[in-house]
Amino acid sequence: MPTLFTKIIQREIPANIVYEDEHVVAFRDIDPKAPTHILIVPRSEIPGLADLPETGDHMYLLNAAKKIAEQEGLTEGYRLVINQGESAGQSVPHLHAHLIGGRPLGWPPG
Repeated sequence: MPTLFTKIIQREIPANIVYEDEHVVAFRDIDPKAPTHILIVPRSEIPGLADLPETGDHMYLLNAAKKIAEQEGLTEGYRLVINQGESAGQSVPHLHAHLIGGRPLGWPPG
């Protein structure tokens, strides 16, 4: 059964898409935690980090994050977060990274 993110990638569910290429699709989070909060999702359905294959679309997440941060003007810094599993806050079982910025980000997170 397709995940919520697969349905967004396939344009079955609307989203504010800010970037896409042959490997990933990126769109604004519907519940942003900062002025810029973008989800970067590989086109392949991979449940999470614990399920990564040796190769695939997931290998392009970091390159996409760099491009999107530049596109969004995040010159003062940003954070890239990947949650693994429900207890870490992963609510959709489809690997994705949160690109968060546009304000000072405290440490430790969460």
